[in-house]
Amino acid sequence: MEAVEQALASIRARNGAINAFTAVLEDRARGKEKTARGPLKGIPFAVKNLFDVKGLSTLAGSKINRDLPPAARDAPLIERLEAAGAVLVGTLNMDEYAYGFSTENTHYGPTRNPRNLEHVAGGSSGGSAAAVAAGMVPLTLGSDTNGSIRVPASFCGVWGLKPTFGRLTREGSFPFVNSLDHVGPLAANVDLLAAAYDVMQDAEPVSGLKGIEGLRIARAVGYFEENAEQSVVDVIRAACKKLQVTKEIEIPAAALGRAAAFVITASEGGQLHLPNLRKRPDDFEPMIVERLMAGALMPAAWYLQAQRVRRWYYRQVLKLFEEVDVILAPATPRPAQKIGQETFTIRGKEMLARPNAGLLTQPISCIGLPVICAPVGEVENLPVGMQIIAAPWREDHCFRVARALA
Repeated sequence: MEAVEQALASIRARNGAINAFTAVLEDRARGKEKTARGPLKGIPFAVKNLFDVKGLSTLAGSKINRDLPPAARDAPLIERLEAAGAVLVGTLNMDEYAYGFSTENTHYGPTRNPRNLEHVAGGSSGGSAAAVAAGMVPLTLGSDTNGSIRVPASFCGVWGLKPTFGRLTREGSFPFVNSLDHVGPLAANVDLLAAAYDVMQDAEPVSGLKGIEGLRIARAVGYFEENAEQSVVDVIRAACKKLQVTKEIEIPAAALGRAAAFVITASEGGQLHLPNLRKRPDDFEPMIVERLMAGALMPAAWYLQAQRVRRWYYRQVLKLFEEVDVILAPATPRPAQKIGQETFTIRGKEMLARPNAGLLTQPISCIGLPVICAPVGEVENLPVGMQIIAAPWREDHCFRVARALA
C-alpha cells in the first residue's frame, strides 16, 4: 500500500513537467493494493495507452479512438501482472498509433525526457520509458514494432525488453503492424524486468539466471557502427570491454532488412487506418497522416517483395547464431534530440530525426529477435543504451548478459 501511495504522489508531483501519463487510476489502484498477492506484490505499474484497460477507451495516442466504447476487460498481460500482485496506476502517452520514435504527440502534448526536459523521451513508448526514468513507477508495458521499446529505453536510460515475436500475447492491444508488432516490459532494474516477463510468459523462467560463462558473445560492426556517432560506439565498446568481449561480427544486409521493415510498416499501417483516412483525415496526427496515406497507396508488389526480402534476411542472420549466442550493438545512433528538432547529424550526414532514431533497431525487430536494451552509459549527459540480441526464443541468453552489466 505504501509503494502504491508513493507512486501516486510521485505522479502528482512530476507528471506535470514530464507528461508521461494520460490517465491516473487512483481509485482502481487503491482498490487493488489491499488484496495484492504474488511475486510482484505491491509493485505499481502503468501501461502504454494502446493496451485495453477496463472502463477506458483504448486511445493508442489518437484523437479518433476517443470515440471507441470503453474496454470491457483488461488486456491479458495486465491481468497476469495483477494476478502476480502488481497494481495498475495509469495509462501512458505515446506516438499516435505507435507510428513514431519521439512521443511528440499533437493531441496530448510531448512527453519530456526526465534527464533533460528539453529533449524527447523517444517513442513510440515514450511515456512508458519516461515514467520509469522519472521514478513515478518502477515498471511499465510498451510495444515495439520497429524499436518503440528500445529507442525510449535508450534515450531515458532504463531497461527494456522486446521479446521474440509472438512470445507475449498481443490480445487486448491496439495494432499497428501485425507482421512486426511485439509487446514487452520496461523497468527500473533488470531483476524487475525479468520478474515481470516471467509472470507474463509461459516458457522457462529467466528470474535468477546469471553468469555469462560459456556464452559466445560478439560486438556488431559494419552497419551498426557506421550509423552511430563515434561517442556512442565508444560507450558500446566500453561495455563490451567490461564483459571481456573481443569478437566482432557483421550482421549481413542490415540496411536491406530495415528497408523491408519500412515498406511493410507503411503498407500495413496505411491499410489498417484506410477507412478513417477517407472519413476523418484532419483528425490524425499531422506528423503521420501523409505517411499513412502513402502507405495505403503502396503497390501490393512492393509489399510482397519486402516480405520476401525479410524472409531472406532472416535466414542470413540466423546463420550467425551458429557461431555466436549473443550480439551486442548500439540501440540508438545518438542520444535523444531536442523536442521539435527536425534533423540530426550522424557521422557528417544530416537526416530526419524522428524516423532515423530507429536506424539501429529496425533491422532487428524486422525479423523478430529477442532484445534487451541495457542502459550502459552517457553521451552529452544523456543516456545511451545497448541492444543485447539473441536467437529466437533465447531470452535467457539476453538476461544472462544483462545481469552481467547491471
